Amino acid sequence: MLRVPSSIQPSQFQSLSIRRPDASEMTFVAYRSDVYPERNEVFFEEHAVIVVLEGEKKFSSPTQELHVRKGDILFFQRGCYSMNESIDTSYRSLVFFVNEKLLKEFVSQHLSVFQTTSTSLPTDLILSFSSSPTFTTFIDSLLPYFGSKTPFLNEILRLKFQELLLHLLELDTLEQLRAILWHIYQGQKTDLDYLMSTYLLKPLSMNELARLSGRSLSAFKRDFEDHFHTSPGHWIRSKRLEHAHFLLRNTDKNVSEVSMEISYESVSHFIKAYKHQYGFTPKRVS
Repeated sequence: MLRVPSSIQPSQFQSLSIRRPDASEMTFVAYRSDVYPERNEVFFEEHAVIVVLEGEKKFSSPTQELHVRKGDILFFQRGCYSMNESIDTSYRSLVFFVNEKLLKEFVSQHLSVFQTTSTSLPTDLILSFSSSPTFTTFIDSLLPYFGSKTPFLNEILRLKFQELLLHLLELDTLEQLRAILWHIYQGQKTDLDYLMSTYLLKPLSMNELARLSGRSLSAFKRDFEDHFHTSPGHWIRSKRLEHAHFLLRNTDKNVSEVSMEISYESVSHFIKAYKHQYGFTPKRVS
């Protein structure tokens, strides 16, 4: 499984980064001309925008199946898992990564754009748009900066970040993106029941879950225990084992397959945890 943007390596991608005041860098946009392996699972650590330049590709989330072609634009909300399937070797795309701190700055600088925002948050984690002549012109204006040595590149990319969002809002006729950005700006926290039902079986760390919830790690643990009356670690372990118990009783999957499905890296650790919860090894389930 790829985690992006952290999986993006200079040897595989051309990329442009924005320098932050703390001297760290944020990958803004990445370009790759050759295709990924035929199928792979991607976890979006940041909000991301994929702009299809050439070719075709399929993206599948738990609730969506999207077949994209040249001119299509996808917005992935942070935390989205997507299975990507290459269709042809001509596929090329730009992938923009949209940092939440910069998003909040953007909204604060354009509050008049959001004055009438009333749309509820979309249930799907991927939004789909079709390009326009002005958006295509924006993309063309960005391409020459790959490999550019201009001393003002960081300042230009910060402007390009704002330009990207303004163009997307122009294409956002259903105002779903506008609702997402306003939600982020207001700092609203994700519902814990929704969060845990969505990501229970995914191999996420506690820090990643806290970040997806819109909380610090300490606040996430505190709110979780107030809501579920147990620690996150104990709850996740117990619920995953319950799911494993169900799979072993109702499917043909073997112990190794079930262990992998509930994100246990070691079968022996899974068997030990299962026996501790149920009093017998998973092989005895019938």
